Amino acid sequence: MKKIYSVLLLIVCIWMSSCKSANKLYQKGNYDEAVQTAVKKLQKDPNDPKSQAVAKDAYHYAVTDHENQIRRYSESESELKSEWIYNEYAALQNLYNTIFRSPAAFTSIHPTDYSSYLTDYGARAADVHYNKGVQLMSYNDRQNYKTAYREFQAAMRYKPGDAMIGQMLTEAYEAALTRVVIIPANDYGLRYSSYNYQLKNYETDILRNLQYNAGNDFVKFYSTADAQRLNIIPDEYVEMHFTQLTLGKINDNYSTKEVSKDVVTKEIVYKPDSVVQQYGKVKATIATTQRTIYSEGILTISIRNKVGLGLSNDKVIGSHTWTTEYSTYTGDERALSDDDKKLLNKTKQDPPKEDETIKSIKESVYGNFISRIRNYYSHY
Repeated sequence: MKKIYSVLLLIVCIWMSSCKSANKLYQKGNYDEAVQTAVKKLQKDPNDPKSQAVAKDAYHYAVTDHENQIRRYSESESELKSEWIYNEYAALQNLYNTIFRSPAAFTSIHPTDYSSYLTDYGARAADVHYNKGVQLMSYNDRQNYKTAYREFQAAMRYKPGDAMIGQMLTEAYEAALTRVVIIPANDYGLRYSSYNYQLKNYETDILRNLQYNAGNDFVKFYSTADAQRLNIIPDEYVEMHFTQLTLGKINDNYSTKEVSKDVVTKEIVYKPDSVVQQYGKVKATIATTQRTIYSEGILTISIRNKVGLGLSNDKVIGSHTWTTEYSTYTGDERALSDDDKKLLNKTKQDPPKEDETIKSIKESVYGNFISRIRNYYSHY
């Protein structure tokens, strides 16, 4: 029985809380929120008189507020006034839709359907953005094409699916777009470490990365083959050349450390329960070799426009550092601590193979290249 009373008490508390919340919003002048909160309560309890009263009164004041704002906007000289008025009618229509979902609230309040006003002022707002976009297109420069594209996007939000706006949206985007062809890296028979090595072409990975994360909606990247296949006339070209690829030599740094410890050197037994230990100092010298190989590659970047005029020259560096450490000792092993023994037990590692180092350098170079190109074109 106690459980039943507890559940009933909880239901009553929730009911009182919901009424109080709607009424509190109403008292604070948050009429739209008060309507929505009260209607939610009526969806659960259609016969609740307090929620009905709050919903009805709050809706009346909400309509008055929005219509007063609409009248003020109507007197404005701003080209955005249709957009502002549309937003007010959108709020009113949202209240209508909320109330419509509760038969009890709808019967009690009789809300007004503002959908025709939304259509009317949506068309007006769309026309403002559309006309502004058309005007911007007439300036015939890429920056204004970009701004025009944003205007047509705004127009499309007010008139979704409009064919004329859609056509201008496409034209503005095509005019604003910078088409960039990435020319594969060329090593020109670069020689290093007494070997000729043909670098693999990472063009596909670079293009995929830039195409899906260009950092700018108005820049598109193509391979040379794709540009030819799609009949693309590039606006700019990015050329890459490996001007240096150096596989480093072993560089050893040596260090020594003297260690010592007091240990038992002799025990004198006078009798079974009387043993005297004599201590002496033992020493050892630990010699540590830190072996490092630093390798790097330099990629030059040249950006030029479609008539061959140079726009930018830069270079990126990629590197690979391999290091290992090992130790030996001379002297008395008893002088070594546990940490010393761990260092001495480390296995001496062999340097990575040449192709592994080259792969690491290339990944570093191309990663830096992608970041540099993305940053360069983010300002377009």
